[in-house]
Amino acid sequence: MLGREIVPGVHAVGAVDWDRRLFDELIPLPNGTTYNAYLIKGSEKTALIDTVDPSKKEELLRNLRKLEVRRLDYVVANHAEQDHSGSLPEVLAAYPEALVVTNAKCKALLIDHLHLPEDRFVVVEDEETLSLGDKTLVFKMAPWVHWPETMFTYLVEDKILFPCDFLGSHFATSELFAAQEQEIYLAAKRYYAEIMMPFRSHVQKHLERVEKLPLAFIAPSHGPVYHHPEFILSAYRDWSSDRVKNEALIVYVSMHDSTAQMVEHLAEALIDQGVKVTPFNLTFTDLGELAMALVDAATVVLGTPTVLGGPHPSALYAAYLVGALRPKTRLAGLIGSYGWGGRTVEMVSELLKPLRAELLEPVLVKGLPREEDLKKLEEMAKVIAQRHREWELLT
Repeated sequence: MLGREIVPGVHAVGAVDWDRRLFDELIPLPNGTTYNAYLIKGSEKTALIDTVDPSKKEELLRNLRKLEVRRLDYVVANHAEQDHSGSLPEVLAAYPEALVVTNAKCKALLIDHLHLPEDRFVVVEDEETLSLGDKTLVFKMAPWVHWPETMFTYLVEDKILFPCDFLGSHFATSELFAAQEQEIYLAAKRYYAEIMMPFRSHVQKHLERVEKLPLAFIAPSHGPVYHHPEFILSAYRDWSSDRVKNEALIVYVSMHDSTAQMVEHLAEALIDQGVKVTPFNLTFTDLGELAMALVDAATVVLGTPTVLGGPHPSALYAAYLVGALRPKTRLAGLIGSYGWGGRTVEMVSELLKPLRAELLEPVLVKGLPREEDLKKLEEMAKVIAQRHREWELLT
């Protein structure tokens, strides 16, 4: 970030990770990421908002030295996860006078994860303020976007919100501000889908609170700074709302073509009914792309062959993922084939329970689908389209 100025006295001092391609050993990062930290120089005190991933600690310290930061009074920890707080030990060693400002839950996690000494902490409550002289910080507790200890920091005089992971994007860029809006939109939607969507009700609550603030900038801990805050706020309003779109996702895997034939027939039947269809072949699918599609889709249908009495492992994982992400999907279905029997319906139904969606009558066939099986798929398509009409999605 090279110590770039957002407004006088406020600099971005974090790091760009151009090469990272996997987060938490789970989430694909096609565009890399940034670990954002922000330096605020008041007339009396200086504060650092968050740190960076431990792999980039030297870059953070180098940026602070370039800005000639000889004294650091406070390090605000909005979130205990290591990509934001992992460099705290090195920062505190470089600035022995600095105190960590955070809430009680975050303090406990930082002590557990980083073994920081208790005497280096200042614990704050919701809406508590901290004066840096001519700049004032307000702390706003924001649990479950996406950890229980998350908080936001608001800089009153410059109208800057530092929401940590909330409203962020995994997007490596040399630009300080979100100028590439289309690319940022897609990166932010992927980020929302993979990280924030399971906490949609909390997202709605915290979004309402944020929207009441006078905002000139939103400076998240991943991705560029939003110099037009309405861009990301309006996107989050849409994504986290209860509205779904006239779209059915068919998430499937096929071993000997039986399930693939069923998927093709169902897709054609849905198209005939006026429903937009997006198939995801799990053999090739980027799970981040699937997560993004789940943000809006009214219906999800899982297609799987039976393997050793249950769903194909890829389909099992996809069902678990859909259930864990808890999209606002209203309708869920299951199709597939089997050789002699199994517990596919029971296993998939259990994994999809967190969706709280209406479950369609499964269509499972023995071997290759026959004409009567294809008719059942056409009936499934009609039911899906009818539900979409009832939700006024078809125009």
